Amino acid sequence: MKSRNLLLGAAVIALGFTSCKDEKATEAEKKVDTYVVYVDSIGNVAEADAKTNWEAIDASYQMRISDAEAALENLKDKEKAQERIDASKAKYEALKAKMQEDMNAQNEAAAPAAINSKQKLRNALFGQGKIGDDMNFSWVNKDNIHSVYQQFIHTAEDNKDSYSREDWDEIKLMYEALDSRKNTVEKEGLSVDDNKKIAGLKFKFAPMLKVNRMGAKTEEMKDAKE
Repeated sequence: MKSRNLLLGAAVIALGFTSCKDEKATEAEKKVDTYVVYVDSIGNVAEADAKTNWEAIDASYQMRISDAEAALENLKDKEKAQERIDASKAKYEALKAKMQEDMNAQNEAAAPAAINSKQKLRNALFGQGKIGDDMNFSWVNKDNIHSVYQQFIHTAEDNKDSYSREDWDEIKLMYEALDSRKNTVEKEGLSVDDNKKIAGLKFKFAPMLKVNRMGAKTEEMKDAKE
């Protein structure tokens, strides 16, 4: 009787162990299926929506691929499951590469417009091609610095109503760079007369720059809320 009970107990334990293994295998299969279905679903997302939400899509992908690969340990037919995972991996990488290529092309197409807009402003403030990306002010010297300030400040004053917040940020950057060059030019023998004229221009321009820049930022925030 005792022997029979022991056998029954062992059978129950074995049955429970088998049931536990079956549950793990079922759960593992679900995780692999979830991963494969998710990759297939990405391909059905509209391209514009996929580009906009790519970071979230990739984050969700990384979680699912991690779960699927960890699930392999609990599957009987690991080789078949691995083949499914590898096929979906290849599909995802191809989709990711195409998406990245398209987004890079969009960024490259947008970049020249932004650069041209900034360069157009610099050309107006200083003269055609005088200031480029290298921000080189070495051409400004004691003989021409007064006229440089005149063109810069008068141009900004004449067009103040048309400038965006980004324009005013660029103007502030250029103005500070020009002031920095003035400090060097003063040591090279800037005349007292020109120095006084420049001081007069700066006295008038500095508060105008501050007010218009703040106004542009306020207007941008107002538009954003609306």
